[in-house]
Order: sequence, then C-alpha cells, then structure tokens
Amino acid sequence: MSRCTVRRIFTVLIYAGVGLFLFPYVTGHLGHALMYLLIGISVAVVFGILRCVCIEGDCSDPEASIPRNGADKTARHLHT
Repeated sequence: MSRCTVRRIFTVLIYAGVGLFLFPYVTGHLGHALMYLLIGISVAVVFGILRCVCIEGDCSDPEASIPRNGADKTARHLHT
C-alpha cells in the first residue's frame, strides 16, 4: 500500500471522527452528545496524529507528480 493511499485512509478516518462528533447535533438526539463528543474527538485526534507521524513528507505516487494546471508533458508535446 502506498503512502498516499494510507494518507487518504487516515484523512477519511479523521473526517469520520468529526462526523461522529457532529452526529447527535445533526440528528437532534442530544442525550448521548457527550459520549459522541468524546469518541469522535478521540478518533479524529488519534488518526490525525497517526497521519502526521506515520506519513511524513510528500506522496510518492505518480498521480501526485502530475502538474495541477491541467497540462502534462504529453499534452504539451501534442500541441507543439
């Protein structure tokens, strides 16, 4: 599994923790809000720390090296 894939998985898990934190407020069930707050924040913090510690530096995936302006070397070569 590449570093970018692991980074994306950790990012999704961070957002899942934030979603878990916000769940009782969106649904209106505030009786268990403290439990959701503690679990959601702990999930987001743990996976955020894991993302920072385990995945240092830039991604090494080929798709990360493609320029963001929409033109790659092949397309520039075809237009020249």
